[in-house]
Amino acid sequence: MAKAVANVARRINETMEEGRDWLDLSDCDLISFPDGVFKMLRSCTDNIHKITLANNQLKALSNKFFHTFSQLRDLDVQGNILTSLPDAVGDMEHLISINLSKNRLAVFPEHLTCVKSLQNINVEGNQITGDMSRNHILYNSIVQTRNCIYSPSCETSTLFYLCKEHCSHHLCTSVSHAPTVDYTSLDIANGG
Repeated sequence: MAKAVANVARRINETMEEGRDWLDLSDCDLISFPDGVFKMLRSCTDNIHKITLANNQLKALSNKFFHTFSQLRDLDVQGNILTSLPDAVGDMEHLISINLSKNRLAVFPEHLTCVKSLQNINVEGNQITGDMSRNHILYNSIVQTRNCIYSPSCETSTLFYLCKEHCSHHLCTSVSHAPTVDYTSLDIANGG
């Protein structure tokens, strides 16, 4: 345990001392985002644009996390045990990419559809089931956009790429006429 704490502290110090715009806390055996990190980084949270928390045992991220790191552009939380994201993720004005692969999400985190800057969402390797309308995703804005490809041939992928330059960002409204699409056979990728 002491070794893990020392590893986290060392990585935070390196980020601060070197003035990095990223924080890598991957493979640190974290079960939650440490409150001490908020305190240690309080003077430079606006400068942090990328956070990697991959391959830990994170069960949740708090609203405080997203409010504190409001300038975040890239978040990698793959390989954890997340079952949902907090509402505050929908307020992220600068988030471009989020990797949620290999977690325990059962439904698509609908608050992500409100992030207008978001271009890349990876939810591969989760347990997302159901249809697009039940998960509040606008089929016409994601699947039928120019240069985005719908391919029902992939049986296990749940990899989503939002094509910012080709999507109409009206993703926060719910559409009842969206067709039923099984997430286990959905692969949306930037085709161009």
